[in-house]
Amino acid sequence: MLKNRPKGETLNSTTVSTSLRYSHPRSIMRRSLTSLVLPLVAKRGFSTNSENIVASVLFERLPVVIPKIDPVVYAFQEFSFRWRQQYRRRYPDEFLDKSNSRGKGDYQIDYVPAPRITEADKTNDRKSLQRALDRRLYLLLYGNAYGAPDGKPVWHFPEKIYESEETLRKCAESALKSVLGDLSHTYFVGNAPMGHMVVQPTDKVQDIPSCKRFFFKSQVIATNKFKIGKCADFVWVTKEELMEYFPEQAEYLNKMIIS
Repeated sequence: MLKNRPKGETLNSTTVSTSLRYSHPRSIMRRSLTSLVLPLVAKRGFSTNSENIVASVLFERLPVVIPKIDPVVYAFQEFSFRWRQQYRRRYPDEFLDKSNSRGKGDYQIDYVPAPRITEADKTNDRKSLQRALDRRLYLLLYGNAYGAPDGKPVWHFPEKIYESEETLRKCAESALKSVLGDLSHTYFVGNAPMGHMVVQPTDKVQDIPSCKRFFFKSQVIATNKFKIGKCADFVWVTKEELMEYFPEQAEYLNKMIIS
């Protein structure tokens, strides 16, 4: 071993190779992992500047009613039902006579379904959650946002600059809480972001600071009304309507958002 070598003895290649041969396997493995990890960290360039990281929240309301069936699917289901009716077993009429088999005290309820088209749909009230009941709705805010050109108000998702939070998920929760007041009617889907976008200055706008924007998904739970604050305006929009507010990022958002 190197520590037991005589005083004044010089090291040569044979001595070093012999000492490594008798070294503990864990120390060799630790040195190997260190030599592999450090170049990767330097090569990938992990940023430690928290001012360039922004957590955004894709806050969605799930469909309230079942979406309409596609005409092709409906035609197939109708054909399948009529086909099965031709070969079904016929039961006696007295067996199917509900009026005679109904016991005393029974009553019939006339079920009237709620309308699929609401007043908010007719007036195109995008501030209401009572619209597009068969679609997903997403919350957009109008006001000051990180990276907006000339500091002008723009449409954006609820967001917050990552500062001293334990995780990016905590940062996203703080962003949504600052808008809603509390998170009692929200549910964050997972701890990891659903996507991220790198914002760089363009030729048209040079004063935009570069940043990495991470998107987290959260859903509305057990309510149909929120008191939205800290913004000049807000809307609840479908996926197609959302693309109108972000024409430059429409391609990316179309891939990130399922429906």
